[in-house]
Amino acid sequence: MKVTAAVFTVVALTIGLAFAGTEASPDDIRLPAPRMEGGKPLFTALSERRSSRDFSDKPLPMQVVSDLLWAAFGINRADSGKRTAPSARNWQEIDVYVVLAEGAYRYDAKNNVLRAVAKGDLRALTGKQTFVAKAPLNLVYVANPAKMTGASDDDRVLYYSAGAGFISQNVYLFCASEGLGTVVRGLVDRKVLAEALKLPETLRIVLAQTVGYPEGGK
Repeated sequence: MKVTAAVFTVVALTIGLAFAGTEASPDDIRLPAPRMEGGKPLFTALSERRSSRDFSDKPLPMQVVSDLLWAAFGINRADSGKRTAPSARNWQEIDVYVVLAEGAYRYDAKNNVLRAVAKGDLRALTGKQTFVAKAPLNLVYVANPAKMTGASDDDRVLYYSAGAGFISQNVYLFCASEGLGTVVRGLVDRKVLAEALKLPETLRIVLAQTVGYPEGGK
């Protein structure tokens, strides 16, 4: 189904009005509207999906960041606020944190804004491999178990781990479609990273994922 220009304009205006009613920081980044069409066919993206660990330090344009985040866990049904990745009982317990050279941000999907959480280059803290400090963008998937009402502790871990996996696969397919490299990672000093991101103790870092142009590529 194609998104018409009129529908896209309404969505953009709705996002703008919603943003106007929120408390903003001068360090927040308003993202360009995500492009919701184009890209490679699904089976081509699946055939080219892979993990990469050699990244250029070339920054990603904000349009690409916006498209990436929408593909990862953006809102694809404005009437219900449901997302591009499944969430058990629609808890939407995962937040996507975006770590760039200039700072760290939380992706606000409803308003299409990066909410500033920490200044400075924290990329090296997002993993124990050397490439994480060079790649232009690292995503951190953070779970809020308190949103998962009615579930046991074991089930919460199961569901939020699966949720982070669904988001990660969306990122893989987007990167395959766009010619970007990516790798999901579990080797993270979660305590150190949580302190750097100023996360409350109730939140859980699940996985991190590096994204960037391939070394020697475009």
